[in-house]
Amino acid sequence: MKIKYFQDTDTLYIEFRGDKIVETRDLDENTLLELDDRGRVCAMTMEHASQRTDIPAFSYEQIAA
Repeated sequence: MKIKYFQDTDTLYIEFRGDKIVETRDLDENTLLELDDRGRVCAMTMEHASQRTDIPAFSYEQIAA
């Protein structure tokens, strides 16, 4: 998984899987979902991310099963 924040455009991009994207769907006017050929979500793009999320407080934790 890759997470990228583009400060100049205030865009958050989250890639869940590296599969080939064949379709992009609008979730709402500022959120796009990118899907593979099986309909699985590969990535999400969020515009105006700083207004919609808490970007400065981002943290990541992996929990063992």
